[in-house]
Amino acid sequence: MSDFAASAPAPRIAVDKLGVLIAVIAAGAAVLPFAAFRANRIVVGISKGIFEALPMWEAMLVALALTAAILVALLKTPNLWRLVASLAMLALLFVAIGNAASFLTPEGDKLARVSPGGGFWLLLFAFALLAADSFTRLKLGPWLRILTLLLVAGAIAGLLWSGAWNDLSILKEYANRAEAFWREGQTHIALALGSLAAATVVGIPLGILCHRVPPMRAAVLNVLNAVQTIPSIALFGLLIAPLAWVAANVPGAAAIGISGIGAAPAMVALFAYSLLPVVANTVVGLEGVPPAATDAARGMGMTGWQRLAKVEFPLAFPVILTGIRIVLVQNIGLATIAALIGGGGFGVFVFQGVGQTAMDLVLLGAVPTVVLAFAAAVILDAIVEMVSTRSRPA
Repeated sequence: MSDFAASAPAPRIAVDKLGVLIAVIAAGAAVLPFAAFRANRIVVGISKGIFEALPMWEAMLVALALTAAILVALLKTPNLWRLVASLAMLALLFVAIGNAASFLTPEGDKLARVSPGGGFWLLLFAFALLAADSFTRLKLGPWLRILTLLLVAGAIAGLLWSGAWNDLSILKEYANRAEAFWREGQTHIALALGSLAAATVVGIPLGILCHRVPPMRAAVLNVLNAVQTIPSIALFGLLIAPLAWVAANVPGAAAIGISGIGAAPAMVALFAYSLLPVVANTVVGLEGVPPAATDAARGMGMTGWQRLAKVEFPLAFPVILTGIRIVLVQNIGLATIAALIGGGGFGVFVFQGVGQTAMDLVLLGAVPTVVLAFAAAVILDAIVEMVSTRSRPA
């Protein structure tokens, strides 16, 4: 019997499906340019790989860390290991790109520009995807997610304060436009939050009305759906003529800022785009209130408005808040287009950069827009989860 004894099966290496995609992206990014050197801000850049853009010892460190992180992503490793590996790799990439800018910039040269290359951006995407997947698998609570966001923001602020990124071209563009950057940033946030506030004030009562009056629901939602199909640039343009007429013919309209170009048409367009998610989520949230809760409130002698205020609206609020979250993230992105009609915001740098063929100036407007949208999504997702937990019926 010993002659036919079955040998023990060899241990199989478990591979993570998403990790395969991340490993392929990271491995491909490793052979792409890590940074690009330009003699000035508008000439074509010279691509530099990791071993050309960094001192040899640092390039070797990045290569070894990248190999280890790819293996952690590829294999079915504990979720905490995957999170630590992704965050460590992201931190190393941020430090390395700043060092690459210092290494490639000639001493005393104020015209040279060093930008992150395609390889850097792909590596950033790959390990940000790994970090997001690890957070999802670990099922961290809302407060832990907000704390992590604050720690990441603090780390990035520390790098900016230390001067480690001062030789990067985007920081040189910022240094030339610091005052305008903060002014346009305030305008961008004002457009996004102002249109959101107006849509919330109008949209929630309109959603309640659509819920209470079913024949009105289809007409309102169809009109708001039609507005969503209009391209943003076209809607901004369509508003120029009527608002210019209002400014010219309505007493006091121009004095309060209404005009054919500027912030007024931008605010109106963003408000119009914001209404559908708020109204639709209000209707869906109220429709989803358990009938038992409504019946119990009615049995207690509550009037229709009391049931709405004390039972239906609190239970529907998480769904309504989800609509508000969608609107805020959407408006932060759409506010960039407002610069085309003089509305200001970070789009000013985006379109200036496109006109001057200066991609670093484009990034000066695009990067803070993406960061604001991401931070808003994380914070509001956490708030929605906290509200959902509190409002969940026993």
